[in-house]
Amino acid sequence: MSKLNKSVAIIGAGNIGSSIALGLMSSGIIENNELTVTRRLEDGLSLYKNLGNYTTTNNTEAVEKSEIIILCVTPQQLNGVLEEIAPVLSEKKHVIMSVVSGASISQIKERTGNRCPVVRVMPNTAIAIKESMTCISALDSEKEACELATKIFESVGQTLVIHEELMVPATALCACGIAFFMRAIRAASQGGIEIGFHAEDSLFMAAQTAKGAATLLLNKGIHPESEVDKVTTPKGCTIAGLNQMEHSGFSSSLIKGIVTSAQKAETLYK
Repeated sequence: MSKLNKSVAIIGAGNIGSSIALGLMSSGIIENNELTVTRRLEDGLSLYKNLGNYTTTNNTEAVEKSEIIILCVTPQQLNGVLEEIAPVLSEKKHVIMSVVSGASISQIKERTGNRCPVVRVMPNTAIAIKESMTCISALDSEKEACELATKIFESVGQTLVIHEELMVPATALCACGIAFFMRAIRAASQGGIEIGFHAEDSLFMAAQTAKGAATLLLNKGIHPESEVDKVTTPKGCTIAGLNQMEHSGFSSSLIKGIVTSAQKAETLYK
């Protein structure tokens, strides 16, 4: 992976902002001293300061020092942050990348005076270990900024460029999806405990099995049911377990959860 050769500011080092910072540093795409990290309270910045990043509670200062601005604040905080940094944004210098759920490109441009390119990105917390699924969207007229975002986020996982109207659904499937799959793994480990395994062994077995299942799909490019068919035999234990799960609403519950999260994400910024 070639160096980015641009300075980056992460505005809002909460859970996702922290994950992005750690992922970018471990990817080697930027030097630690090229990264500026902000949050409201100084106490939460010691980790990044110790790693050689520039840290500040002043978002304007961070923007002035950087070329790429990654917005990782909550939807409720976004308007205030945009109004704060708008006066120091430069059309020729800055690119904004927004992780904020529900905030459209046009809304961000309106708040900043349409000064610079805006790219919406939706990674997940696996970015901290360079395993994110990040969806990216930008205006057709800002293709260069979209390519820059793709380069950055490909260094910390997989990316997919999508139409902007799909960014809210991407939030539900990919960002919220981390929690959904975590809960499925936890449930599997609890089942393992009930059938006789110690908790730590059961969680390890469940997590590795989930990793193996996902890797099979990604490496082979196949449909999940083709792998299901390989382990379901007539009158066997796998099909008995699967049918019991479906009778209890396993698939429908997951589908409904994703749809509900997408509906909620649509309202967060509004």
